[in-house]
Amino acid sequence: MLTQTPKDILRRIRKIEIHTRTKVSEVFRGEYHSSFRGQGLEFAEVREYQPGDSYRSIDWNVSARLGYPYVKLYQETRELNVVFIVDVSASQDFGTRMMLKKEKVAELVAVLAFSALSNNDKVGMIMYSNILEKYLPANKGRNRALQMLRDILYLQPKEKGTDLGAAFSYANLILKKRSVIFVLSDFLSQDFIQPLKMLARRHDVIALQVLDEAELELPRAGIINFQDPETGHTIHVNTSNPLLRKRYATHTRAAQEELKTELAKASVEHLLFTPKDEITGILRGFFERRKRRRYPS
Repeated sequence: MLTQTPKDILRRIRKIEIHTRTKVSEVFRGEYHSSFRGQGLEFAEVREYQPGDSYRSIDWNVSARLGYPYVKLYQETRELNVVFIVDVSASQDFGTRMMLKKEKVAELVAVLAFSALSNNDKVGMIMYSNILEKYLPANKGRNRALQMLRDILYLQPKEKGTDLGAAFSYANLILKKRSVIFVLSDFLSQDFIQPLKMLARRHDVIALQVLDEAELELPRAGIINFQDPETGHTIHVNTSNPLLRKRYATHTRAAQEELKTELAKASVEHLLFTPKDEITGILRGFFERRKRRRYPS
């Protein structure tokens, strides 16, 4: 395996940034902006009362001084903290066709982080295997986004396992300000729903599941040696067996349905991505659905 120089790494990160810039258009940024609530309301101005205004909005001091009812107007405080919880377990180095799962994660983080930064939001990241690998507090600026991409692609985790429950508990402990949290993982972990529910009570949490196509549907490729990258356990599988492939697909569909049900119960939205998926369309549809819920016609 060839060792990449710092120049090679910077060149690859720069390529992702340039590729992402074409996706983060003015329209896309607008969809992002209208999809998430700000941190609250702040006073903007007063104006004369108009039919239909709520009496609760009347500024009685100003009204008494000017001899005509005036109402207070408020605007949403826009700045958000957008935090990415990134699964960096050994299973993220898996990929059978176009790219590794962690490369798809980097692409997703790039689009969302640059969209957030273009709206003057802050971005941060929690990287977790079965221990905390790295924490980058939310901050503004292009350099923060580039640092996140570099770490996703090149950080060498100390551990191989997955513990999403511990990651969610850590995030709940460390994130004091209400945040928009994107969780990027294959969600091949156990016992994480309860910590996720607790996290979602305080924050706006979205699950971005990244799976390789072979994890959803077993390819027909003869006898294959499969090794669990986290445990090292190896099995030999005859993928030419149609009954085996059918059982695998049935099991996978059932597991996915169970995951979606549990996430919905935790008030967490779920999006699935594979390496072949064009992420812009999926994210745009997601933003549009959220916008319709915020501003129903």
